[in-house]
Amino acid sequence: MLGALLWGQAPAPAPKPSPAADPVVFEAGGRKMTRSEFDTLMRNLPENLRQQLGGDSPQSRRRLAEQLGEIMSYSAEARKLHVDDKPAVKVQLFLQQESTLASLLYQHFTETAKPGDAQLKAWYDSHQDEFETATARHILVRFQGSRVPLKDGQKDLTPEEAQTRAEALRQRILKGEDFAEVAKAESDDTGSGKNGGDLGSFGRGRMIPEFENAVFTMPVGEISQPVRTQFGYHLIQVQKRGAQPFEQVRADIEKKLTSENADKAMQAVKAQGRVFLDESYFGKPQPAEPEAPASAAKPAKP
Repeated sequence: MLGALLWGQAPAPAPKPSPAADPVVFEAGGRKMTRSEFDTLMRNLPENLRQQLGGDSPQSRRRLAEQLGEIMSYSAEARKLHVDDKPAVKVQLFLQQESTLASLLYQHFTETAKPGDAQLKAWYDSHQDEFETATARHILVRFQGSRVPLKDGQKDLTPEEAQTRAEALRQRILKGEDFAEVAKAESDDTGSGKNGGDLGSFGRGRMIPEFENAVFTMPVGEISQPVRTQFGYHLIQVQKRGAQPFEQVRADIEKKLTSENADKAMQAVKAQGRVFLDESYFGKPQPAEPEAPASAAKPAKP
């Protein structure tokens, strides 16, 4: 049956079910599959294909059977015409098989190299700064070249003029004016300005570096000195700072460490593998070309 060809199953020690108990439910390209074999096929589908089919239902089984039947009819005709005997086809099939097995090896490592609770907690404890969150608000004073648009009738300030204005707004707040009211009236970030400058709660990596550095280093409750970014000068007040609890980020850490463990396992296989290249045929190895510098630009909120 086709199932044995697909999965290489050895004959089970138990007696095979009778044809009445396990009837042939699929046939294409001269190959047959019983009900139990098709069930096994469905259970072992890649997760992305299972989702595309919509799970295991009569409708999803039919969709798979129709698609598989078409493919197998084509492949049967290819074998009949000896397409698979062509040297170029043999090379393509060889490369596809080796590439697929290499990808499946990585998938195997992601299934077997999952970190334990101790590794997850240890990584969290040593990287807590990555899970810091802050609740903050700001007032923005834009200057020439900022991506923040000018308001109607607004003067396009030079950086020096913008800094002077930001310092003046800071003094108003320090003398008792309400931060939120000043933000509503004066901030050039109209999105947060209408909410009193409120930026909500956010973690590291969400804001541009200069802004993030100020938020995660300045004392809570204080009004910052003007902080310059590509958007302008900011007056920042951090209202609260903390860290996401372990259970909230556990899944993300597990995904990250699983990937890292699988990468290490693949590197170990690569290091142990013996690849011989005859330099009289392949030539000597060429020096690696220098990588192009990555762009420093990072889209982020002001």
